[in-house]
Amino acid sequence: MAADHTALVSKVWNFAHVLRDQGIGYGDYVEQITFLLFLKMDEERSELLGEPSAIPAKWRWARIAPLAGDELELQYRHTLEALAKEKGLIGTIFRKAQNKLTDPAKLKRVVSLIDGETWIGIGVDVKGAIYEGLLEKNAAEVKSGAGQYFTPRPLIDAMVEVIDPQVGETVHDPACGTGGFLLSAYEYMKPHAQDRAQQRKLREKSISGTDIVDEVVRLCAMNMYLHGIGNGESPIRAGDALAFDPGDRYDVILTNPPFGRKSSYKVIGEDGEVDTEREDYEREDFKFTTSNKQLNFLQHIMTIMQGDGRAAVVLPDNVLFEAGSAGEGIRRRLLEQFDFHTLVRLPTGIFYKPGVKANVLFFDKHKPRSDGKPNSKALWIYDFRTNFHFTLKKNPLKPSDLDDFKACYKAGNRGKRKETERFRKFDVGELLKRDKLNLDIFWLKDDSLDDIDSLPPPDEIALEIVENLQAALDAFQSVAEELSTSSNK
Repeated sequence: MAADHTALVSKVWNFAHVLRDQGIGYGDYVEQITFLLFLKMDEERSELLGEPSAIPAKWRWARIAPLAGDELELQYRHTLEALAKEKGLIGTIFRKAQNKLTDPAKLKRVVSLIDGETWIGIGVDVKGAIYEGLLEKNAAEVKSGAGQYFTPRPLIDAMVEVIDPQVGETVHDPACGTGGFLLSAYEYMKPHAQDRAQQRKLREKSISGTDIVDEVVRLCAMNMYLHGIGNGESPIRAGDALAFDPGDRYDVILTNPPFGRKSSYKVIGEDGEVDTEREDYEREDFKFTTSNKQLNFLQHIMTIMQGDGRAAVVLPDNVLFEAGSAGEGIRRRLLEQFDFHTLVRLPTGIFYKPGVKANVLFFDKHKPRSDGKPNSKALWIYDFRTNFHFTLKKNPLKPSDLDDFKACYKAGNRGKRKETERFRKFDVGELLKRDKLNLDIFWLKDDSLDDIDSLPPPDEIALEIVENLQAALDAFQSVAEELSTSSNK
């Protein structure tokens, strides 16, 4: 990024600190920047490029920029309310929009910041980098975005590189957040688009995502727009991806579904007691009913993959060992009906929430074999966790940290894989015999167990204890439900 654009990010972000001291959060600030920047760029596209505006005349930038005081606040508020009712990209970006800068002086300051630049003259890559910089700063400040843990960029890029999406293929993220996986896949494919037809197909028909949080969908849609992705319609949809089978099928799935063990809500019964109702998803394409969100996302991904599609998914440890018929059944289905070929045990310290233990699952979809044997022949596990120690600030994950994994993966020819100290091959026949089909497998000696000074911080230890207790409670719950079901038959 050029120095002047770095200065622009600093200018835009420095005012965020002023607003925070006055009670306006970073997320609200980035959201308002999104609204105003879209309006300003729409005007520039009309005036400088001669493209027709998609925004009704009374709500355009020219009606906002000259105003000040209460007049400005009123016009801006009515603009947001009106554009939230529009369709397509405009409706997605302004969905449920509200003015969080109710002090006219603060609003005028941000309007002036946006109005002082000719954004259309800034390259697509630079505009995208500026916006991504704001999103990353916001994520770092608030530690999470709308309940989601942002995936480190080096991990995203490594996953994209080994799954190798091709120009002409469709890439989808059913829990897209601000679009990290989608943008990485787009940047990976862009140099290989040979002509204008391929470039247009890549921009307009190849990238899509879904997210349940309106604010996140807005940020992702704007991120795609600033990177030149889309065709006037938003490639990002707001909604609960788990609610139903959308009918669409995709060549490549790249995602990190939101962490958190269950979907549930509380209701007050007729006796006044508060009960927690499990929010299970009853879908015909789901072979197993469970309240575990990650297992449901895994089932959803199995559905939306093309017949020869492939997926790379970040999922927490509980998916590998959760007891009960759903957990075991879904793992069996993954090994028998799909080619579940690679598992990466991720280190702690790379997500904004400390102590999170997660993995990357790589699997391909195939037709059932005529001989009835599993589609998976062997599961290769790469241990990137044992004796690796990362933190977000002092020792963050770097692209080079994943070089050994990428070399072991052999993206071009998985048949030439070789075992190493960290990369082991496990026969699927043996895995299917494991008790409860537990795939939480490790073999390296953890050096920290011999050195008390190397133990994780107390908050990580406490979190791990809580998660283990939760896993145990879930296991007891599964047993209780199965006993209840049996007794009712």
